[in-house]
Order: sequence, then C-alpha cells, then structure tokens
Amino acid sequence: MLPPAEVSVRAYQPSDEESWLRCRVLSFLHTQFYDDVKTERTRFEGAALCLVAVLPGTAGGTVVGIIDIELAGVAATIDTIAVHPDHERRGVAGRLLEAALPQLISRGVTSLDAWTREDEPANQWYLGSGFRENFSYLHVHLEHTDGNDTGFRSPAGLGVPIKAFAHATLEHEVALRATFGRVYRCRQYLMTLLDDAAG
Repeated sequence: MLPPAEVSVRAYQPSDEESWLRCRVLSFLHTQFYDDVKTERTRFEGAALCLVAVLPGTAGGTVVGIIDIELAGVAATIDTIAVHPDHERRGVAGRLLEAALPQLISRGVTSLDAWTREDEPANQWYLGSGFRENFSYLHVHLEHTDGNDTGFRSPAGLGVPIKAFAHATLEHEVALRATFGRVYRCRQYLMTLLDDAAG
C-alpha cells in the first residue's frame, strides 16, 4: 500500500465518476451507511468543493479517497468523505481535509460540519481532526425483520410496510431501540473556521 504522501489530491473531474462510485460503495460497505448506495455521483445545485485522492501511475488516476463539500454562504457541509478500504487508516482522509480547508477559508467559509452515525473509527476521526460534536438525533430504520407491531401504517390498499426510514429525537431512544433492529444516533460534527479565516 502506498503511504499518503504518494497519493495525489486534486479536483474531481467528470472522468473520475466510475472510480468515485467504486470508492464510495466499498468505503461504506462495512459501516452503518452500507445501504446508502449511489449509482451516480451527487450533482450539487450550488457551490461545492469536490476533491479526490488518486493513485499515481494509473490511467486517469484510480480514486482512493473522496471529499465533497457543499457550500451555503459562510457555512459548508461535508456531503461525502470516503476512503477505499484498501487505503484506509493511512492518512488519506486527513490529506483530503487538509487540502480542502484553505480553499474553504479563501471562499469565506466560517464553519464546516459533517454528519455520521455510530461507527467508532469515523467518530474518532472527526474528533481527532478538530471537529466537536454539536448535535445528535436518531436514524430509525424499519426492516422486514422488525415484525408487524411497529406502529407503521399504510394507506388503504397497501400491505404492512416492510421498509421505512425516519428521524426521531433522543428522548425516544430507549423505546425505539426496543422496537427496531436498526436505530443509530446520528451526530453532527462542527469545525469553526472563523479564527483561521480571520488570521
């Protein structure tokens, strides 16, 4: 495996899409976002900063890391950050963030946030990268294995729901975890860039 110094970070190009999709799918496969599969890359309506980490010497550069950040005035949100599992825990995500921050500051962004679930490596990475936890709520998934007594109802003519996704506040966590097999605490991490932008 290549050390992070040998991975190039550059702007995303349309020709990266297939490699981008492969990287994202594989990086999410063994996380709590395993079913958040995309068949095409997100198209941002507004301003965005999209970077990839690529292997040198490959045709067009094989994407091994992704950071897509959506901008909304002085605030920005990480839409996707992902590292191919063959290259994880080698500093690739840090290199992507390191490359993105000066570009965000130069655009006048004063805060950067991101959302993740309970996967320990992701939560530790955010905390170790200068983010702080700002807010949390629940992601609740109804699966066919949860049975019929979940409180979900269908309109007339439809059978019992077998799959659903909903948000909930933390005050309902104990009851929801007792009813549903997939309940995750979703955390917002926030990094303030104002001091850096002012300096």
